[in-house]
Parts: sequence; structure tokens; C-alpha cells
Amino acid sequence: MLLKPGEENHEYWFMFNGIDKLLHLSIFAALGLCFMAAFPKTRFYYFIQIILIYAFLTEILQEEMGLGRSMETLDVVADTIGCLLGYFAYKVLIKRFL
Repeated sequence: MLLKPGEENHEYWFMFNGIDKLLHLSIFAALGLCFMAAFPKTRFYYFIQIILIYAFLTEILQEEMGLGRSMETLDVVADTIGCLLGYFAYKVLIKRFL
């Protein structure tokens, strides 16, 4: 999904400027939640490093693959916020249900 050629399509009611940032945030929130569910004993320091390396690599690959996507700093910011939301959502869910 993150390396798919980019197309701004406004023919649907749910498409708007900046939807790609929302998608980045959502994807990385899910990734962060799933990562913590799979590796619950991972320290925050390692978690954030692994996820951010992945975020930077996907942005670099978007630029290098030449498929109509470009490297954007705001995408990395959205990825970071998303992974933090996923991490803290996991912590809240664990505290609430266990």
C-alpha cells in the first residue's frame, strides 16, 4: 500500500486533500498495535527505532522506484504519530482488559 503509485482522485465523496496523511497515520497505528501485540516485551526505545526505520525506508523506496510517489517529510511525521497512537492504544487495551 505504501509503495503503490500515487493518484489523487477526487471523484469519490471520501477523497480529500491530505487523505494520504490520514492513510499513513492509520496504517502505522495498525502496524504499531500489531507489532506490540506480537512482541509485547519490546522496549519503547527499540519499538520506535524499528518502526521509524521502516517508515524512512518506505519513503526512500517511494522516491527511488519512480512510480509516481515522492518522499515527503509529512508522511514520516504521520507515520510517527500513527505508530505512537498504536503503541499507546496497545498499552491502554492491555491495561483495560488484562
